[in-house]
Amino acid sequence: MTRLLEEAFSKVSGLPELEQDELARALLALAGVDQPPIQLTAAEETDLAEAEAEIARGELASVDEVRAMWAKHGL
Repeated sequence: MTRLLEEAFSKVSGLPELEQDELARALLALAGVDQPPIQLTAAEETDLAEAEAEIARGELASVDEVRAMWAKHGL
């Protein structure tokens, strides 16, 4: 293992478990390892269904709303 990869693992190991899992999935995907689908909680399923219904009704964020969200998060 390279020094850089060891450093990355060291930094990631201090993150919350959910973030560690997300990064691990991304790394495995980049390495060509298929991963099983993520299992959503009941609350996440409900949120997703609500978001899909909003999209179907055409309730989308405006360009200005998206820019404001990006700016809020420093992007």
